[in-house]
Amino acid sequence: MRRILLSTLKILVSAALLYFSLRKIDLADLVARIDVSSLGWIGVAIAVAFLQIFIGVLRWREISAECGAPLPTRQAMRFNVIGTFFNQTLPSSIGGDAVRLWLVARSGAGWRAATYSIFVDRAIGLIALAVVIVASLPWSYRLITDPHGRSALLFVDFAALAGGLGFLLLGRLPWPWLKRWWGTHHIHACSVIANRVLFGSHGPKVAVLSLLVHVLAVVIAWCVVQSIAAPVLFGQIFQLVPPVMLITMLPISIAGWGVREATMGLAFGYAGLMANEGVNISLLFGAVYFIVGAIGGLVWILSAEKAAQGTAAIEVPK
Repeated sequence: MRRILLSTLKILVSAALLYFSLRKIDLADLVARIDVSSLGWIGVAIAVAFLQIFIGVLRWREISAECGAPLPTRQAMRFNVIGTFFNQTLPSSIGGDAVRLWLVARSGAGWRAATYSIFVDRAIGLIALAVVIVASLPWSYRLITDPHGRSALLFVDFAALAGGLGFLLLGRLPWPWLKRWWGTHHIHACSVIANRVLFGSHGPKVAVLSLLVHVLAVVIAWCVVQSIAAPVLFGQIFQLVPPVMLITMLPISIAGWGVREATMGLAFGYAGLMANEGVNISLLFGAVYFIVGAIGGLVWILSAEKAAQGTAAIEVPK
C-alpha cells in the first residue's frame, strides 16, 4: 500500500510540474521548428546517448570487479540498456538501478556484490557530477546573476559534494564499530570499495570515464539545441545542464519528467535566457532518452532474463 501511495505521489508530482512547465511554451511552435535536419540532430543525440551508456559500462565494469561481481562488457552493456528502459517506466529516475541490481544478482554474482556494485557506481557518478559543477562555478556565477539562482546552485552542488566526500571519508575512519553496526556495516563496506576504486591503480581511468559520462549529457543537450536552432551557446548549456541533472536525480517523479522541465525553465530564467527555450530543450532531451529507453525495452523483451522470468512464472505451483 505504501509503495502504491509513493508511486501515485510521484505521478502527481510529474504531472503537476509538467502542467506548469508546458504553460510556458507553445507546443505548436515547437513542432513547427522540427524538420529533416532536426531529426538528424536528434539521431546524433541518440547515438551519443548510447555512447554515454557504453562509457558508463566501462566504469561499472571496473567497480563491479572490485565488488566481486565481474561482468563481461557485452553483458554489462545489455544490462545498462535494459536499465534505461526501466528508468523511463518505474516511478524514479534511478529505477533502472534496481533492475540492474536484479540482473547482476541473477547472473550469479549474488545480492550483496550486486548491490555494492550499483551503489558504488551511482555514488561515484554523483561525486563526479558535483565536481563538474564546482569546476564550472566561476563561469556559472557570471552567467547566473540572479541571487536566488546563485544560492540554489551553491546549495545543491555543495550538498551533493559534501555528501559524496562524507561517503568517501566514512571508509577511511578507523573505528571498528562502523564495520559491525548494522546501520553502517554495508555503507562502510561500499565506501571502502569506492576509495579503493578511486585511489587505486584504476582511479584515473574511473575518474575520466565518470567525468566523460556527464560531458556527454551536455553534448546530447547541445544536439537538442541545434535541432531546434535555439539561441543558446554551448558554454551556457555546459553550465546549466549539470545542475539540472543533479536535481533530476531526486527520486520524486517519474523518470525525472516534470522536475527536469521545471528546473531547466528556472535555470534558463536565472541565466537571463528564455525560460520557454529551457523547457523546449528539456522536453526534447527527455524524448531522446525515452527513445533510447524504448530500444532498451526491446532488448529486455528479447533477453534471456525475460524469457527465464516468464518460464519461472509458469512453473510456480498453484
